[in-house]
Amino acid sequence: MTDPASDNSSDDPDSDKRRWLSRLPTGARVFLILGGALLPLALIAFLATVQTTRIADLEARSQLRVALAESARTLSNELLGDMSALRSAVAALAADRTNDAVCARTQGVFAQQYAAGLRFAINERSGRLLCGSPLAPNQSIDRGELFPGRIAARVVDDGIVLAIADTRDEVVGTAFFPTTFLAPIARPSGVVPENGLTLRDDEEAVDLDVLEGSGVLSRTENAATPIGIDGLVVEMTVRGAPITSPLVVAMLLPFLMWIFAAAIAWFVVDRLLIRPLRRLRTSVGAYAPGTILGPVDYGAVPATEIGQLGETFRDITRTVVAHEAGLAEGLVRQTKLTREVHHRVKNNLQVISSLINFHARGAESAEAAAAYASIQRRVDALAVVHRYHFAELEENRGVEMRAVIGELAAGIRAGAPQSAQRFAVLVEVEPVMVSQDTAIAVAFLVTELLELAMTANPETQARISLRERADDPKIGTLRVVSTGLIQTDELEALLATRYGRVIAGLARQLRSPLHHDPLSGAYEIAVPVIGRA
Repeated sequence: MTDPASDNSSDDPDSDKRRWLSRLPTGARVFLILGGALLPLALIAFLATVQTTRIADLEARSQLRVALAESARTLSNELLGDMSALRSAVAALAADRTNDAVCARTQGVFAQQYAAGLRFAINERSGRLLCGSPLAPNQSIDRGELFPGRIAARVVDDGIVLAIADTRDEVVGTAFFPTTFLAPIARPSGVVPENGLTLRDDEEAVDLDVLEGSGVLSRTENAATPIGIDGLVVEMTVRGAPITSPLVVAMLLPFLMWIFAAAIAWFVVDRLLIRPLRRLRTSVGAYAPGTILGPVDYGAVPATEIGQLGETFRDITRTVVAHEAGLAEGLVRQTKLTREVHHRVKNNLQVISSLINFHARGAESAEAAAAYASIQRRVDALAVVHRYHFAELEENRGVEMRAVIGELAAGIRAGAPQSAQRFAVLVEVEPVMVSQDTAIAVAFLVTELLELAMTANPETQARISLRERADDPKIGTLRVVSTGLIQTDELEALLATRYGRVIAGLARQLRSPLHHDPLSGAYEIAVPVIGRA
């Protein structure tokens, strides 16, 4: 069953982010952390620049509203004043078509505006001109748009047309105000930013002043207000705070400073910490045991603590080299002592063997001589194992059993009594290696079994084999076969009185059951193997 906690942790996005960050190089992580820490400062500076631009826009809008109100008021006063004079003339001529004094007075009122292009005409409904000068066809207003006593307005290509009819709708006064006349009037007084003015009605628009020089990055502010005459609206446009190169630089500078600050901080951290640590790690990774760590090139400006850490590593390697030298010296002394001990053990075994042989020669009975010979064989077995173990001690690979068992068999055959002169041993042992404890137990077991077979049947022969198992090369099978080991009363008596307990004890030492086939005279046991020679 799967652990729900582990499933939850694998689906956790925070853990995925942590794993992603842990896979990044240290320099990249430092750059990201510093960038994240400095980004709020860059945003604050950017927003401050934007706020400054916004304040400038608000100031421009305020000036625009003031100037627009002044322009609308001036236009309204001028147009309403002129149309008031024209209204009086229309009313007088509607009452008396022959009142030339009214016409002359009206022409006197408009005399100053004539130079600027202003024209007026007072006509009957039939079209007969009563006062003023004829107007162009496009400088008129349709009759259907005129209402008695109300000013009607229409925007044309080069100005505006205003008209008013008398209360009986018999006489109509029409005035044309060109843009050349209206522009100076509508232009606000005082120090006003450069602006554009437009008059518009529901359908048309005419420019009084045009705002020139609008580029791609130029910004404008506009506003409109009615002037109170038949839906006429005056619209003013002024320049907003322009998006100039200094403004662009001012807006981008916080982010450039943010990037440069993070990059400089990363550069400093990389040169002071990361690169020296990387070089120190490379030097430590290339360290060979038994040598002293060499000096490390940390770069131009490494952190002092990194240099101190490198010196600490060098001191540690010096200490390790000194300890290894002491251990090597101790190992040499120990090896010498071990060799001396083995040499003395071998000499002692030879002395014991010589003493047994000496006493065997002076034995007064055959039974005593046989007993000495039996002891002699066991001492020889121990000496053979010890000698081969000492020979393999330098490499510590174990004891090679083919040579051990071969020498044991030869020794037993050579030391056989006169009654067993036809005794022979066939050795079929693979070159397997066993531990010293296993070798001693095997050597004693082989000695006991061969002596048992030779004692039970002096005319017998024996065969010894030791092979690795096909299914498990770590286990070998030791097999001793002889006709002297076939089940007989004499064999049973020997096992019960002398050999049985020793053989059983050696089998327990090998930690494996000893199998005996009484029909074929075979003893078989499994022994642990540590390798092949």
